Amino acid sequence: MRVLLSGDEAIAWGAWEEGVAVAAAYPGTPSTEILETLATLPGVRAQWSSNEKVALEVGIGASMAGVRVLVAMKHVGLNVAADPFMTLSYTGVGGGLVVVSADDPALYSSQNEQDNRHYARIAKVPMLEPADSWECKELVGEAYHISETFDTPVLFRVTTRIAHGKGVVELGGRKEISPRSMELDPAKWVMLPNFARERHPMVEERMRRLVSYGESFPGNRMELRDLSMGFITSGVAYQYVREAFPRASVLKLTLTHPFPKARVLDFAGRVERLFVVEELDPFLEEQVRALGIEVVGKEVFPRVGELSPELVKAGVERGYKPSFVSFSAIPQRPPTLCPGCPHRGVFVVLKKLKMTVLGDIGCYTLGALPPLSSLHSCICMGAGVGMVHGAEKAGAPGGMVAVIGDSTFYHSGITGLADIVYNGGTSTVVIMDNGTTAMTGRQGHPGTGVALQGGGRRVDLESLVKGLGVNRLRVVDPYDLKTMEEVFREETEAREPSVIVTRRPCTLITSGPIGTFSVDEDLCIGCGLCVGVGCIALAMVGEGKGKKSRIDPHLCYGCGVCAQVCPKGAIGEAEGAS
Repeated sequence: MRVLLSGDEAIAWGAWEEGVAVAAAYPGTPSTEILETLATLPGVRAQWSSNEKVALEVGIGASMAGVRVLVAMKHVGLNVAADPFMTLSYTGVGGGLVVVSADDPALYSSQNEQDNRHYARIAKVPMLEPADSWECKELVGEAYHISETFDTPVLFRVTTRIAHGKGVVELGGRKEISPRSMELDPAKWVMLPNFARERHPMVEERMRRLVSYGESFPGNRMELRDLSMGFITSGVAYQYVREAFPRASVLKLTLTHPFPKARVLDFAGRVERLFVVEELDPFLEEQVRALGIEVVGKEVFPRVGELSPELVKAGVERGYKPSFVSFSAIPQRPPTLCPGCPHRGVFVVLKKLKMTVLGDIGCYTLGALPPLSSLHSCICMGAGVGMVHGAEKAGAPGGMVAVIGDSTFYHSGITGLADIVYNGGTSTVVIMDNGTTAMTGRQGHPGTGVALQGGGRRVDLESLVKGLGVNRLRVVDPYDLKTMEEVFREETEAREPSVIVTRRPCTLITSGPIGTFSVDEDLCIGCGLCVGVGCIALAMVGEGKGKKSRIDPHLCYGCGVCAQVCPKGAIGEAEGAS
């Protein structure tokens, strides 16, 4: 049966058909839909883990127990999982183990656009790069074959365009894969120095065998047409090349690490002029140049953002000249917090108090944008907690907090808070608890007790914080600005660690608006303070001194934050609002 699937969905179906028994991930765009799809298919134990490192460790344990495993994460998630990933290369696998890295060129939903192909080279593991949804599904089978044949994890690298783009896929039945027996072999699984020294030469030998395998791998194929121009490419860049230059010759690489040197030399000898087209870093290009081959690459194609057929064509025909006109041709609406978002009131108060706010990854990162403009750092998951402690140790002035979401706290904030307690810090950490992993699609996490396939047991946030040794713990309603202001003042002045939990559910997991507010135009003085809370339900209308605030009743959630900042009491609940 042929169906239309995104790359993420196709990976999930491919894993299911290949008999995957266990799958683990932490939700992160553009990888989230892989586990969400797998969780709906029979015979797979799929779970959200508290972070990517834990997800991979769950996968390693399942692989050691003898079953096929899939672990998925976005590109920065592999940074979190890098510690076990590197040593997994030494241990090898039991049942086949595939790690999906979903990279994000152009930073659609990420804090950087790192090129995770380098991880394959650093870890010395094979890497596959599909070019469409069909290959996403079919190459999963190749990945498990390689994993079990060569006793290695396999890195399966996609990008946002592949993960979310849709294509036709042929669905099949599920293979019944008998679990291997659990191998209790300390020399393989216990990476003490003596054992690890013995494993390293095995890794190098495995790479030599993989090089030979890659030279004949059918996914690395030459498409010989017009020999005056040739392209070496992989992944979605292959699609751009084919569209821009349909008559050109192409060496399409799918098993991109280890690098198929002999095949590249063969192809280069057949074409008159050779280009390497790839997104982000010159990963392939550098290896082509190392063979002594003259090639055109990043001097004409951009190192940043996504490619396109137009950019490929421009790079070949005129030389790539950076221009941002094409990126602004369509008016852009910056992202903003939803109407009624419980994070909004927190930032309104923090801005009023002129506090330094060290932040984190999540919806609340939008607090950095105007008009809220009250978040001052965002590095990675959990970083704000460690950073506020470091700033305190460096002697930074008071009036400083870290903000972190509930899901992110379970992901990476616990250890940072423990560090504050352990090292005698006095920092204040604000845990913005909206009851879900909101930005990636409202997934569960340990604080919700909602597991991916149902069930689950809740890890109580307050008990956890107190168990870390925090004596000062306050829970407040983020819609209550007056109380929040009092609590923030008190806790940031305390000379011991403190945690403030701001608790309201994300508006996208509630049953709908809790009310509607309106503006009394006779009382409104047009000061614009209400618009400063950054809610899209609010706007200033009219001209000059006649400008008044207005609330769109179709967008208003009824949180009342705007009413609390109005100096004239001009905003109140609309008549008939519940």
